[in-house]
Amino acid sequence: MKILTGNDLKTGAVIWWTGVSWSLDVNDSADVGDHGAALAAREEGARNVVGAYIVDGAKTEEGVRPAHIKERIRALGPTVRLDLTLKPSDPAAADWVI
Repeated sequence: MKILTGNDLKTGAVIWWTGVSWSLDVNDSADVGDHGAALAAREEGARNVVGAYIVDGAKTEEGVRPAHIKERIRALGPTVRLDLTLKPSDPAAADWVI
């Protein structure tokens, strides 16, 4: 699975391509297949996202999981303060990141 991520141009928030628009939740990510580069260029050109790039991911029972640790941290938030993560009520949040 290939997913597209970047940062919101106005807020700087990490966002994920849903197939139609952008979402703050990695679980909303859509598989971009071989069209990721074209989508990234189009969305950056429209000023909807900045720094868009394609990452490997996998769909699990818990949702979409980026393959690389960097994107896992970007998806959830800081690893040192679980109260600042996007899912602080998830008891397995720390296990998911590392």
